[in-house]
Amino acid sequence: MRVLFVTSEAHPLVKTGGLADVSGALPVALTRLGVDARILMPAYAGLLDRVETTGPAISLGEVLPNVWARLIPATEPATGQSLLLIDCPPLFERPGGPYLNEYGHDWPDNFLRFGLLGRVGAMVAAQGVVPEWVPDVVHASDWQAGLTAAYLWLWGVPRPRTVFTVHNLHYQGIFGREILPMVGLPDMMFGVEGLEFYGHVSYLKAGLYYSHFLTTVSPTYAREIQTQMGGEGLHGLLSSRGARLQGILNGVDQQEWNPTTDPYIAAPFDAENLDGKAVCKAALQRELGLAERPDAPLFGVVSRFVEQKGIDLALSVISTILDSGGQIVILGSGDPGLEWHVQGAAGARPDAVAARIGYDEGLSHRIQAGSDALLVPSRFEPCGLTQMYAMRYGTLPVVRRTGGLADTVIDVAEAEMGTGIVFDHADPGEVIHAVRRTVELYRDRETWAAVVRHAMTVDHGWDRVASDYLGLYSEVLHAD
Repeated sequence: MRVLFVTSEAHPLVKTGGLADVSGALPVALTRLGVDARILMPAYAGLLDRVETTGPAISLGEVLPNVWARLIPATEPATGQSLLLIDCPPLFERPGGPYLNEYGHDWPDNFLRFGLLGRVGAMVAAQGVVPEWVPDVVHASDWQAGLTAAYLWLWGVPRPRTVFTVHNLHYQGIFGREILPMVGLPDMMFGVEGLEFYGHVSYLKAGLYYSHFLTTVSPTYAREIQTQMGGEGLHGLLSSRGARLQGILNGVDQQEWNPTTDPYIAAPFDAENLDGKAVCKAALQRELGLAERPDAPLFGVVSRFVEQKGIDLALSVISTILDSGGQIVILGSGDPGLEWHVQGAAGARPDAVAARIGYDEGLSHRIQAGSDALLVPSRFEPCGLTQMYAMRYGTLPVVRRTGGLADTVIDVAEAEMGTGIVFDHADPGEVIHAVRRTVELYRDRETWAAVVRHAMTVDHGWDRVASDYLGLYSEVLHAD
């Protein structure tokens, strides 16, 4: 089976969030199952210097009005994963990130940049662009790749079959109607039964409407987005397509996130011998200037600072953590107001509260390894990966019952083989109660250790996910 992944980012080449983890890991896992998987993505600034080209550039000509591009076949050196990189320097050779400029603002021509991604995805799928390689399935992800299926529908191409994955319904790729001729789409596609969304063009809706099958990143989130509360205005379309909408939990890279081999942490450990975790805790306390107290329950937060992630809720329980004799470390960035409040909390009690603004891969590993509990009070969470990383490192997740958090964390009070603490509502009172329950469990050292050891044995690897997707692809290929 041949599968083309159309994505705007893939770890380890380009990453802004969980999309990159999935787009980087799933094709590699599918390859182990015998699938010929290739990743199509833009050649952002400097990316061509970090891959190994495997053939001559393929000229695509004028793909969109006044937009010329080439396709560069390559492999990712660390994994050997096959890549198809869209070389279009005027659109992709820029400072800043994949979606934002160096000042943190959306590129004003993102409609064109990711219109090009979708168009090239359709060309590779249906026009024989890559010599002797045509995919059986095109798997596109999120709004940036949403037009892929729209072009295939426009061209009347029933094969290959298309799968579209929503990683976060909140981000929809909304643009004005006037962009349609600039991305080569006719006005007749602008309608409720098409890519129109409240008077605008939605790239996400295009993917949802025109793709043959839909997936999202957890079973609970698949149900939530079909409701008015969770559907972000698209619940009607999603519920009408419910028979072809499936939630498949993401996995984590169990080699990269492995406490027995992790190069970022102070000492290795595993479920059979947790001595190294105590060493990691002491090292984290020293690194961040906290009082070195092995008896203090240490809470960690690794997150973007946005409303979705509930950072305000985490701030609301700091006093409860401190009153319980605990400590908290927070790593992340985002909303300037939240950054200010986080830094203020750390400044007021530097012996018990530590904050680092920004993203630090090594520190994120050390927080997972050195913390006792990871606080994830998300208002909604399509899947979430940090709670799965936490369990790998014997750090018990304290999470809200939503999306993938509900599917991956079992409350210790609800099952004999629980893996964390779960609360129901995004409310400070509930988070406070969850923290108090966590501290109470932590004080029972024997029970705590048993829960930690069980959490560390749960398999969240990509081989399971790849098997699920392989089954879905087979269903897609044989569906009417």
